[in-house]
Amino acid sequence: MMDALQNAEPKDSTTVTAEFTLDSNAINYVIRVLSSDGFYREDTVSSSPAQIQSLSPYTEYTLSIMAVNSGGRSQPSPTVTAKTVLSPPQLSTSSPSNDSITISWAPVAHAVLYSVSTFQFGSNTSMQYNTSSTYMTIFGLDAGSLYSIQGYAWDPEGRKGDLSLEVNQTTRPPTPSSVSVSMVTSNNVTELSVSWAIDPDVYGSVDYFVTSNHNLSCNSTSSPCSLSPVSCGEVHTIQVTASNEAGPSYPSDPEVFVTFPCPPESLTHHVEDTEENCTLTWDTVTHADGYKAFIKRGDGIEEICNTTSNNCTYHCQCGYMYLLSVVAFNQAGNSPAGENLNYTTLPCCPEDLTVSVVSTDTLEITWTAARGADMYQTRAVDNSEVILCNDTAPECALSDLTCDSPYSVVVIPCNDYSGCNHACQAHTKDTAPCMPTNMGLTENNSTCVTVSWTSTNRAANYTVSALGEDGSTLTCTTTGTSCDVTDLPCGSTFEVTVTADSDAGQSLPSYSESLETEPCCPENLTVVQVTQAMSNVSWSHAKGAQFFLTSLTSARGHARCHTQDSHCIMGCVTCGTSYTVAVEAQSHSGRVSNCAYEGFSSSACCPSGIRLYKMADNSLQVHWRSSSSSHSHSVEMAGSNNNYTCTAAPGEHKCNVANALCGDTYHVVVAPLTADGSKGIFCSARVFSVTCSNSNIGAVIYRGKRSVD
Repeated sequence: MMDALQNAEPKDSTTVTAEFTLDSNAINYVIRVLSSDGFYREDTVSSSPAQIQSLSPYTEYTLSIMAVNSGGRSQPSPTVTAKTVLSPPQLSTSSPSNDSITISWAPVAHAVLYSVSTFQFGSNTSMQYNTSSTYMTIFGLDAGSLYSIQGYAWDPEGRKGDLSLEVNQTTRPPTPSSVSVSMVTSNNVTELSVSWAIDPDVYGSVDYFVTSNHNLSCNSTSSPCSLSPVSCGEVHTIQVTASNEAGPSYPSDPEVFVTFPCPPESLTHHVEDTEENCTLTWDTVTHADGYKAFIKRGDGIEEICNTTSNNCTYHCQCGYMYLLSVVAFNQAGNSPAGENLNYTTLPCCPEDLTVSVVSTDTLEITWTAARGADMYQTRAVDNSEVILCNDTAPECALSDLTCDSPYSVVVIPCNDYSGCNHACQAHTKDTAPCMPTNMGLTENNSTCVTVSWTSTNRAANYTVSALGEDGSTLTCTTTGTSCDVTDLPCGSTFEVTVTADSDAGQSLPSYSESLETEPCCPENLTVVQVTQAMSNVSWSHAKGAQFFLTSLTSARGHARCHTQDSHCIMGCVTCGTSYTVAVEAQSHSGRVSNCAYEGFSSSACCPSGIRLYKMADNSLQVHWRSSSSSHSHSVEMAGSNNNYTCTAAPGEHKCNVANALCGDTYHVVVAPLTADGSKGIFCSARVFSVTCSNSNIGAVIYRGKRSVD
C-alpha cells in the first residue's frame, strides 16, 4: 500500500492536481476518485503531480492512489479530499454607448461574489470591478476603444473561481464632430458633400451613415460622403452617425444646410424713360442672398450687375442684341442656369444722312448703315401726301413727288426683333421748282425777242435758254415771268426753253418753242456785165437764206431774178444807166431780209450807124451816131496786115485814119471810153473792104456786122 497523496489541490473548476511519492517498483499508478453523489472513476497516471480532469465544479472529491506493476496493483492509499472551485462565468458584453460597456453572465452556482476586470488595448490600462449581481455597466470608457474583459466568481469559502475566457468588446465610436456640408457637381449631378472629423485613435473599422431629412442617405468608411440627388432651394437637416461592431454612435448635432437657390424666373425687360437705360426684372427666389445679372452684348462686351433686389438697371445702346440671364446665389453657391432673355434694342438712327434733289419729282436719300437695322423705311411727307420707300440698302429714291414742295424726310430703321425706331430726326427738303408752262415768244425786232411764261413756284430764278443749231446758247435771267433775249444773230434757228432754279435745284425745262431769225443778207455782192444788155449778179453765202430775189432798179426800168443759187443773170439791162441793187433774202419758212447794196451803172451805150468813108487825101474817116455826148470814143480798125486807131473827143462823131492801105478788109470797132480811159467791151465790129485804085484807095464796101470774138 502506498502512502497517502501528499497534496490534492483544485487546479480549476474541473481539475484537481494530485502530488504523491513515487514507488520504484511501480510501472504506473491508479488514482481513484469518489464523490458523495456516487461519482466513481479511476485514472491511470505515470508521474507526479498528476492532473485529474473532467470533474464537476465546486464538488468535493475523495482521492486515493495505488501503485501498479507486473504483479498487480497495491492496496489503495489512505484517502484525501479535494474540492474543485467555481466554474467561470460565461460573459456576454455589449456597448450601449460610446463610453460604456455592459457585461452580463449567467449565475454561477454557489457563487457569492463576482469580479470583473477590463484591459484597454493601446493604453495598458486595467480596472477591476466586484459585484454580487450578474449584470454590470462600466462607464467612463473611451469611445471607439477595444477592451479585453474577464471575470470569475467567488465561492462561500472565499475561493476564487475559474477565470473566464477573455471577451473583447469595443465601445461604440465617438459621435462625429466638425460636420460640414458643401455642394459639388459630378457628372452633371448636384450632390451634398458631407465631411466630418475622424478620430485617428478609434479602434477598428468604422462605418459612417449620413442622413438628410429629405430621405437621402449615404454610407462611407471615411469622410466625406455625398448625398444625391439634391435640388435647388432645399433646406436639409443633416446628421452623421458612426457605427462599428459595437453599434452606432449618437448622431451628430443636426447641421442645417440650404442648397443653392433655384434660378430666377419671369425675366422681363423694360426700357427706362432715360435714354439708353434699361431695366431687367425677375421673380424673387427663396433662400437667395443676392442676384447676379449677366448682360452680354452682341459684340461680346459683358456687364455684371450684383444686387439684392429683383431688378437691375444697365446701360443699353441702340442696335445691339443683348443676352440677359440672372443667377441667384447664397452661401451654397450660384443657382443653376435659368432662362435666357434675348432682347434687341431699337436700331440706331442713321447718321450722315443727306437728301439730294435728283430731278423735279425725285429725292435721293443716302446714309451710313445704322447698327442693328435690317431694313429702312424712308418717309417723305408734305401737306397732302406720304411717300414711302422700304429697302435694305442705305439709300433710297423717292419719286413722283410734287415739285416746289417742302417735304419732311425721315429714315426709320427697323429690324425683325425690336421693330422700328420712330425717334429719328426728320430732315426738311424742298423739291425742285415746277416746270414753267405756257411759254410764248414775242419778237421786238430782228435781234430781240420777249419770252413769257406762267409759273406756280413760290420763289425761283428763271433762265431762258435759246439753243442754236450750232450749239451756241443765248440766255437771259429773271425772277419774273418774262425775259428779253437780245443779240439774236440773223439766219439762225433757236430752240427756246425756260428753266426755274432755286436752292432746292433746277426744274425740268419747259416745252420748247422754235425761234427763227431773219436770214442774213448776202455779203460781197458783185455785178458783172456780161453783154450790153445782160449782167451777172453774184453774192456770197447768206446764213439762213433759202431763196434770193435780186432786183436792179432804175428810172428807165428794172430787172428781177428769183433763185436758190448764189448768182443770177439779169437781162434787159439798159446801157449807160445807173441801177440800185437790192436782194431780198428769204428763209425756208418765209422770213425775209431786205438787203440794199451799192448802185450799179451799166456800160456806156455803143455808137450806132457806123460808116467808113474814103477821104480825098487817101485817108479813111469813121463816122457814127452816139446817144451820149459825154464820152470820148475810141476807134480801132484792124486789117490783115495793119491796124489803125484814132480817138474822138466828147461830142464828136467821127475820126480820121490817115495813110490806110487799100486792098484789105478792115474790122472797125467804135467804143466809148470810160473816165479812166478804158473802152467799152460790148461794142460790135463792122466789116469794110477797101479796094485800090492804082495805088490809092478805091471803093469802100460794107461787109456787115460781126460780134467781137
